[in-house]
Amino acid sequence: MTHTSLMPEQATLDCLIIGGGPAGLTAAIYLARFLRRIRVIDGGDSRAAWIPKSHNHPGFPEGIGGRDLLARLREQALRYDVDIQTGEVETLERSSNGEFRATMDGTEHRARFLLLATGVTDVEPPLAGVRDAMRGGLLRQCPICDGYEARGKSIAVIGGGRAGAGEALFLRGYSEDVTIVSAGLPLDMDEKMRERVMQSGINLIHPALVSFEREGDGARLFFSDGSAHTCDILYSALGIVPRADIAEALGIGVSEDKRILTDAHQRTSLDTCYAAGDVVTGLNQIGVAMAQGEIAAVDIHNRLRAQQGLALDAAQAQK
Repeated sequence: MTHTSLMPEQATLDCLIIGGGPAGLTAAIYLARFLRRIRVIDGGDSRAAWIPKSHNHPGFPEGIGGRDLLARLREQALRYDVDIQTGEVETLERSSNGEFRATMDGTEHRARFLLLATGVTDVEPPLAGVRDAMRGGLLRQCPICDGYEARGKSIAVIGGGRAGAGEALFLRGYSEDVTIVSAGLPLDMDEKMRERVMQSGINLIHPALVSFEREGDGARLFFSDGSAHTCDILYSALGIVPRADIAEALGIGVSEDKRILTDAHQRTSLDTCYAAGDVVTGLNQIGVAMAQGEIAAVDIHNRLRAQQGLALDAAQAQK
C-alpha cells in the first residue's frame, strides 16, 4: 500500500526516513505529532515481518506477530497523514546547501534531515524450505526474543565458530538438550571453545546438515554421512548483514561489523543524518529500535525548533 499525502512531492521535507520497520515508523509517528513535514520510504522487507509471534515485546501479554505489529505502527502513522511510499532509494547524496537528495522511481525527495532505519538481513542457512520454516516458527533467529518458549525442548543450533557456540551456550540455560550442527561449513571451534561447549553438555554433530523436514511439531535433520537427528526447534546462528551501503556511500562512519556508528542522540558522523534500529545496535530488539527512533525524532525536532527560534538556547535544543 502506498499512501500519498497532500504535501507537494517536490517540497523540501524536514526529515526523510529510509526504512519502514519499527524504528522508522516510530520516528515517523513522533515527527508527525511534532507537526513536521516528513516522508517514509519503505522497501517493504522489514526483518520484523518474519517474526511469527513475539512474547517479550512489552504491552502484548498474549504476544504479537511481526506483521501485525508493523501493520499497527503503519496505521498509527497514517492517522497523522504520514506520507509512506513503497520502493527502494536509487541514489542519495548531500547537496552543497546541506539538503539530502534521494531519488526513487525517478522522483527526487529533498530533506533537511535524514534518518536511516534500513535494518539488517539475516544470513539464512543454505537449505530448502528455510523461509517456510521461519514463517511457521520452526526455524528461529533470536534466542533473546523466544528462548523462553524453547525451555525444556530439544534444540539444534545451525552455525559454527564463536557465533554458534555463543548461541548454543545461551540456549543451554533453557534446555538440557542442545546440539550444534553445521550447514556445509566446518564447526570451526578451537580447543578451548570446544571444551567449554562440551563441558556445558552441548552436543556437536560434525557431518554437514544437508536437508530437513517437518516431523510432527519439530524437525528431522539429515546429514551428509546419511545420519539423522530429530529436534523440536531449530535456531540459525549464521549472523546478519547490516544494510549500511547507503551510509557508507555518504561517507558515514561504520563499525568493524558494518553497523552505523551513532552518538547518544542517534546522530551519525554526518551532521543532520541520524540512524536507528538494527542497523545501529548490536541488540536486535524491537523495543530498542523503537526507542532509538524516538530519540532521533526528538533530537531532530529540537534542532529544528532551535533554528526556528523556538528554543531557549542551543544547549536547551540538545535536551
